Amino acid sequence: MNIPGTESIIFKDTNANRRLLLAFAHPDDEAFGPAGTIIHYARQGVAVHYVCATRGEAGSVDPHLLEGYASIGELRTEEMKCAAGPLELAGLHLLNYRDSGMENTPDNQHPASLFQAPLEEVAERITRLIRQIRPQVVCTFDPTGGYFHPDHIKMHHATRLAFHAAGQLDHFAHQLEQGLAVYRPQKLYYTTFSRWFLKLMVKVLPLFGQDPAALGRNKDINLRRMADVEQRATTRINISPYFAARKEAAQCYVSQLPAIRRRFPDFLSNWLYRYDLYSRVIPEFEGGRLEDDLFDGVSGQDGPEKI
Repeated sequence: MNIPGTESIIFKDTNANRRLLLAFAHPDDEAFGPAGTIIHYARQGVAVHYVCATRGEAGSVDPHLLEGYASIGELRTEEMKCAAGPLELAGLHLLNYRDSGMENTPDNQHPASLFQAPLEEVAERITRLIRQIRPQVVCTFDPTGGYFHPDHIKMHHATRLAFHAAGQLDHFAHQLEQGLAVYRPQKLYYTTFSRWFLKLMVKVLPLFGQDPAALGRNKDINLRRMADVEQRATTRINISPYFAARKEAAQCYVSQLPAIRRRFPDFLSNWLYRYDLYSRVIPEFEGGRLEDDLFDGVSGQDGPEKI
């Protein structure tokens, strides 16, 4: 199923009645993000596909971990393949753009970066994958990308565009001439998270001498800015039963595993991260009780094209 600019790795049979596609930016976005959701649905027989835009080339890595690897991107790609096992992914799809780094960094200007790529081009690659995989449910970042990473924001816009384009005859019509059919997924979700914990950390961290506006290995995570974003959760997935598998997937990313997560005792981590939260965008959520299933109301559709 490989197409120009894209590499697909299929791990198991993808001809399932229900299919979920998650489109994010970097290796580890899936394991440090909605890992529990991925495992939850994979164990229900859903074919879960991860579309990853870059290989994380701009990330920082301890030099000794690069032994045996030609680059940071190669190391992080192998970590992502490792995580695919405990996540029980059906397929991994690499768009092969370069990591753009954080906001206002030199990596933003690299000509091969996702940040510099034309939005229509990125959307075209995701549209092709949607038409091939035919997922009923698509999930990506919210408009802020969670913490304002330019690659996250780019994937938000490209995936939203692809969601609509995949079902329209006049969008990327050359794909139809090549044998694909129009296909529109039934539901679109954005990842989100509770802001109360962030707001608490903004108040607590200064007591320990830490600046909440300059966190992370490179001091480029601004918790204050993140805490000010209002994002409504419409859907909550209980992922507490999958703690061991989530932990196994996260531990594949030795080069990126946050030190604070290494220090958290398991019982506290499982309590803090016992739910994955989402905002349902299509169809629009009209209020009422939170959903507890991304596939709620989904009707069956024809299976995927041959992968």
